[in-house]
Amino acid sequence: MRGSLKMLLLLGAVGALIVLVARHGGEVTGLGDRDLASLVYNVGFLALVGGAVLRIFRDRLGEAIQAVLLWAVVALALIVAYTYRFDLKDAGDRVMAELMPGRASARGQTVEIARAGAGDFQVATEVNGARVPMVLDTGASSVMLTRDAAIAAGLPAEMIKYTVNVETANGRAQAAAVTLDRIAVGGIVERSVPALIAQPGQLKTSLLGMSFLSRLQGWEVRGDKVMMRAAP
Repeated sequence: MRGSLKMLLLLGAVGALIVLVARHGGEVTGLGDRDLASLVYNVGFLALVGGAVLRIFRDRLGEAIQAVLLWAVVALALIVAYTYRFDLKDAGDRVMAELMPGRASARGQTVEIARAGAGDFQVATEVNGARVPMVLDTGASSVMLTRDAAIAAGLPAEMIKYTVNVETANGRAQAAAVTLDRIAVGGIVERSVPALIAQPGQLKTSLLGMSFLSRLQGWEVRGDKVMMRAAP
């Protein structure tokens, strides 16, 4: 009986406050009508929830307080995570880039790649939608794919003709000239990129050369990381 009386008094107080807001609007606190009405609604809702919690735990007030504090901490953590969601994503990308060399960490139009343990910059690329691991080679005038990578990227093997003379670390060789529809490194995407396909057995890993790098706004090596900036 006593609990019901308290609840009625609480509802009456909230109702009186709502009537006051409706009659005087922003004169009460200087807030707009919508803001003030929202405030009243939230206060009334919290009062009802608090009353319900206290009613459930009326004989265990300590447990009620602990439950309220726990949910307050959870709510605060969710709010902080949502507020800094983009910063947390960037931090996660950086951690993954350190743990998985070649994985691009994107920050806006800039991509950051960590050096691999062997000393090379291994780059995880997508060629025509297929995942193709490459090694950054600033000395290569063109992107160069292994035959297997070319086939994985959807280039027809029967159409590959090795007619272009190239200089390699092992001497003069021949390669096939192609144009790749799309190369993506992280958030950087370049289209219609000239490339070469090496003959079987001549290349262990595909090379990310200057026919891709020259299209960027800029790129540079900073310590153990390479930074690439997409062209506007």
